[in-house]
Order: sequence, then structure tokens, then C-alpha cells
Amino acid sequence: MPLPMPWDPTYLANWLAFVKQVGDRYGSSPALRLVAADGPTSVSAEFTLPNSPKDLKMWRNDGYTPSKYIGAWQKIFKAYAADFPSQYISLSEGSGLNINDQSKVDAGEGLRTKQAIVDSANDLLGRRFALQSSNVHAGPGPHSPNSEKEDQFVIGYSGRIITGLQLRTSAENSSAVMGAKGNPPLALSKSINLAMETNKAGQHVNYLEIYEPDVLADEMQSVLRDAASLFTKHGPFVPRVLH
Repeated sequence: MPLPMPWDPTYLANWLAFVKQVGDRYGSSPALRLVAADGPTSVSAEFTLPNSPKDLKMWRNDGYTPSKYIGAWQKIFKAYAADFPSQYISLSEGSGLNINDQSKVDAGEGLRTKQAIVDSANDLLGRRFALQSSNVHAGPGPHSPNSEKEDQFVIGYSGRIITGLQLRTSAENSSAVMGAKGNPPLALSKSINLAMETNKAGQHVNYLEIYEPDVLADEMQSVLRDAASLFTKHGPFVPRVLH
């Protein structure tokens, strides 16, 4: 479907006007602890853009540059910091496009752009910045070509900034995808174990987002207790329910 340009001033102004209304209404609530930064994206809070060869040609024709994309995200982070002064602000890790500022296809530009966006968020939000990835599952698929790399990118920051991961879906509804067909508790446990891998410094993520069907199911309670115990000595978060 048609998308506005991520840096389009009218789009950003309208989106941030809406975000401010959300902040005015809920920003003072102690129940609201983390808000996902969103705006220059395509289908969710994960900062992804259409990136097939056909899409890249269209982006180049439409004037995409990394500088414009990074600048749009900087405006987003500044606005969220002001509208949610008591909350953590998360960025769900994705990627930039492999197009450089000269409008040339450049295989390394997507990673450089992603790094620049993460650095901007960290600089602007400081201790309130949380970096996450949103596709953890221990089953055989569906894995995107970069999903495991994205998880490891986030885990690599653990111990330096707040980090988190989100499960791809619920094990109650998709046990095969989550790691153990026909055995939801085992599937959830395997996916949690995957999410809790440590980096070279021995650090794991600070929080894990788990879908509501798994949180409510009686058969999952022992798995959830085991998962929660992993966070008792680390970070400001415990596992969150994802509706």
C-alpha cells in the first residue's frame, strides 16, 4: 500500500500531534512504563521499510537518503522524550536501506544507517532508551534472513543500555513456530531460553515481551515463574504481557 515518505513534514506533524495527545492522556500514569517509538516505519513499530530490488528503485526515484531517514527518527525521539517524560522509550530494531546519500545502492549502508539511528536514540534519551528486537522463536520458521542477526545485535548491547526482546507469537497458538509442536509449555520454554542467551560480557536482555495467551494459560505458569526468576537481579523490568 502507499506509504508517506518517512521524513515528510506533514506526515510527521500529524503523527506527532497524535502522539502528544496520547502522552497528555496517559503520560502521567504509573502503569505506563515503556512506549515504543514509531513513525518513520511501514507496518509496525519495527523500523523496517520495503526493500526489494523494485522497492529500492522506487526509493531512489522518490529521493530517499540515509540523512533524511535518520533526521526523521531524531525528530521522533525528541518528541517522545518530551511527551513521555517518565517512561522508557523503546526502538524495535530493524534496518535502513542499502542506499547512500549519493542515491547509489550500497550494500553496507543499511547497517550504518541502523547504527546511526540507535546512536541517535541513545544520545537523545540516555538511560530512558531501550533497544529491542521483536521476532524470537525457537521453531524452524518462519525466520527472516536477518531475524537471528537482529536478536544478536540487540543482545550485544546488553549490559551497556536497556535491551529487550519480543516473542514472535504465542506458544499456545503456534507451538510449532515457537519450538515444540504439540507441546506449548516446552515451546515457550525453548523460546525463552533462546531469548535469554548472554553476550560475550555474560549479559542478557533486561526484559522479554510475552503474548497474553501464554501469560493466562494455566499450563504455562511454571514456565513463567522460571522466566521471571531470571530477571530478579537484572535491570528495571520484569516480563511484560503483550496483547
